[in-house]
Amino acid sequence: MSGSAIIRLQVDGQAIEVRRGSNVAAAIAQVTPYFRRSPSGQPRAPLCGMGVCFECRVAIDGVGQLRACMIPAREGMQVRTGG
Repeated sequence: MSGSAIIRLQVDGQAIEVRRGSNVAAAIAQVTPYFRRSPSGQPRAPLCGMGVCFECRVAIDGVGQLRACMIPAREGMQVRTGG
């Protein structure tokens, strides 16, 4: 296997390291348990971990409303939560 087994990315401006093959949700969970806020302001966190509940929506590299549990972490990603 070539390359590093560690991926480095930013979550809300904080540098995070995860193992290659991890999803973005795993990186976010190192920073905060909350991924976004409901329209009424309640903190929300992932429920299903398989893309069904849509509670893990975040912005990645400037693109919003992406499901963090469905996206593999990549080197240099910039992730913004709404939590």
